[in-house]
Amino acid sequence: MIHSAQFKEGEVSYRNKWIKTKGLEKEFDAGKSIWPGLMDSPNRDLKTSWGSDLWLKDNSNTDISIHAGKAISTFYQCGDAYALDPVSLDTLGTVDLESKGARLMSAHCMNDEATGDLLFFDYAVNPPYMTYGVMNKHSELVNFTPIELPGARLPHSMAFTPNYSILMDLPMFWDPLLLEKDIHKVTFYPEMQSRFGILKRMSSGETIRWFDADPCYIYHIINSWEEGEEVILDVCRMSTPVPSKEVRQRLSGPYGAMLAWLKLDACYHRYRFNLTTGETKEERIEDLLSEFPVINNRYGGLSSKYSYHVTLADTDVILFDGIIKMDSSTGTRQRYSFPEGCYGSELQFAPRDNSKAEDDGYLISFITNTESGKGEIQIFPAEDLSKGPLCRLIVPQQIPPGFHSSFVLPENL
Repeated sequence: MIHSAQFKEGEVSYRNKWIKTKGLEKEFDAGKSIWPGLMDSPNRDLKTSWGSDLWLKDNSNTDISIHAGKAISTFYQCGDAYALDPVSLDTLGTVDLESKGARLMSAHCMNDEATGDLLFFDYAVNPPYMTYGVMNKHSELVNFTPIELPGARLPHSMAFTPNYSILMDLPMFWDPLLLEKDIHKVTFYPEMQSRFGILKRMSSGETIRWFDADPCYIYHIINSWEEGEEVILDVCRMSTPVPSKEVRQRLSGPYGAMLAWLKLDACYHRYRFNLTTGETKEERIEDLLSEFPVINNRYGGLSSKYSYHVTLADTDVILFDGIIKMDSSTGTRQRYSFPEGCYGSELQFAPRDNSKAEDDGYLISFITNTESGKGEIQIFPAEDLSKGPLCRLIVPQQIPPGFHSSFVLPENL
């Protein structure tokens, strides 16, 4: 389900709709669920499946981007890219990647607002283990290339600068010996290094340069940019991505194993990749655990210092109990905690008209209010979160918690 709020001429409208995926339509016809879930065993008798190993239902439930005037919905295990009308939320169909010469698309494709390019990747259990592509603002595939990896991997996101794209080979992936037996067991290999591949946006995968770093896993990117001979990459980095024994023991019940993996312990981390020497430098910018970072999208791929994160509540399911503004240039932060019973969503930055500064704008969040039973849309001043919301827009129905989001100005539609 996708949710939207449209701000127009002093009024706000809210709507939600189901994305009409191919899998959902087949299950409607069957009147029941068909595909196994991520924690289940594959059902190879199914004639149609999606995902990086072609055994899952592509429910297009992970990320939403804006490209060429449409909303693009994607699945983090790789699948079809669904095009939606960004105003009505009607499903317009899938982006025809195959006829363009591409494969599938993972969540966290990146839209470069400066050029209109959509940068994307996917991954699979068979070679090529990763592919990378670029669609221009006219939805034309202008680059598509395989990326050589030593084996099947599970990257979650990518980054870009005006000239480069950054891809990841991280040491958390399906156990290769068990994978041969069709058993999908995610394993972290702390003895292996993380690798970051940098290639020019329009180049072949054969030109990619790999930079080594300490072992970790990364779900979400903050931003990346060029600084002299270096490429800077800011991320939310997990140094211990596998659930601890304590977490596994505390989370019992049928969903305990899955929920344990959702305990994200990521911190703000910075990498510096020297394109001349091949050296990698890395440092932790902030010790506070936070995730789902967003920036002013006008600074995507450009030097930025402000990012806006959520903090995770100490609950068995993922709930966001507060928001944080971080200033990486000074190391300072502002924090706002939601009232008891209220939980936010991933923020989005909306620039003010004629904005003059990076943080000159508003932050928007969908709110799940378990006390009132009604949803809310809250708007904060981006320059000072400590002031709390400028306004609370009450939605007559509840808005369930969700993950990723996107903001777009009318001129970019």
